[in-house]
Amino acid sequence: MRGASRAVVRDAVASGDPLPGTAGFAGEFDSALARDLLGREPLFVEAGTTGNGRPAWSHDPTDLEEPDLFPAGHVLDDDGTRSVWTLPDPEPFDNRETAIAQVRNVVETSVDAVETDALAIAFSGGVDSALLAARLDAPLYVAGFPESHDIEAARSAGDLLDRELRVVTLTHDAIERAVPEIAAATGRTDAMSVQIALPLYLVAERVAADGFDRLALGQGADELFGGYAKVEKAPSDPRVEADTVRGAQREVIQTLPDQLPRDVLALRSAGVEPVTPLLHDRVVSVAVRLGDTMLVDGETRKWALRQAALDSLPDAIAMRDKKAAQYGSLAARELDRLARQAGYKRRMDDHVGQYIESLL
Repeated sequence: MRGASRAVVRDAVASGDPLPGTAGFAGEFDSALARDLLGREPLFVEAGTTGNGRPAWSHDPTDLEEPDLFPAGHVLDDDGTRSVWTLPDPEPFDNRETAIAQVRNVVETSVDAVETDALAIAFSGGVDSALLAARLDAPLYVAGFPESHDIEAARSAGDLLDRELRVVTLTHDAIERAVPEIAAATGRTDAMSVQIALPLYLVAERVAADGFDRLALGQGADELFGGYAKVEKAPSDPRVEADTVRGAQREVIQTLPDQLPRDVLALRSAGVEPVTPLLHDRVVSVAVRLGDTMLVDGETRKWALRQAALDSLPDAIAMRDKKAAQYGSLAARELDRLARQAGYKRRMDDHVGQYIESLL
């Protein structure tokens, strides 16, 4: 069992507690398999063997012939595979001051609990990673092409925090080398998955080469605190079914079990263990109590998190908008450019995906 003791998992199964105070878990206990509600730890089983009895399984899909991602929030035991945990749906906070105080408490507690031994921080200059940088004594790393938004934002935020920044400059050669390595580690070849993983993977390689074996990330903040345009624009955005901001938040939280294995597997294959304090159960339990205007206030996404961050960060960082890493680093743009240079034109169906397949 990774991420929690067998006793904690056993008690969570018995009680049905979906957020038992962990940062995620997956693995075996009492001859059964379990994966936490948000899927923060990967767990794979051999395809076609999730009926009665325990199948062949692993945290690493490359260990299996036909790996299937085990469903988050489920247990597999002698009675078969069953759902045990679902995302809580409590009443939202009565007022915004209480919400801010609660967010501040759980975020600071979770970040401050991170051990800094052999730790580095993936730093893009946005509020999520800046909260880690402001409260943890660990070196900061950013990846991007020389003219990228992420490098500029990270440098300016590093100056405001009086912190040294280590820049991982991306190149076309590095992308071409990394793409098949990411695909092999994650089992994913679709363009979006590879684009997202690229800057993380290349930062992790540099971090490992510099002698660190753990990498702290601000992952989960966008999903938990309303960081996406499709959440802000609910119900008019066709990418979500919900008719409220809070409903859209729940939808994107429930995408985490499919997203997180990609990042965890890519980082581990590069030689580091991810550390994600903003995905701790205590943070999740508060985030699901945020009302619509606590998530998005006017055009300000992640409103409650930004307000809570003002105790740790300058306004210029706490209130800063930031692009997703694949765009802010220019990894997505340059992967598209490489695809077109190789003859995979945009008029072709999934031209980047076809290019990725050609590299494998």
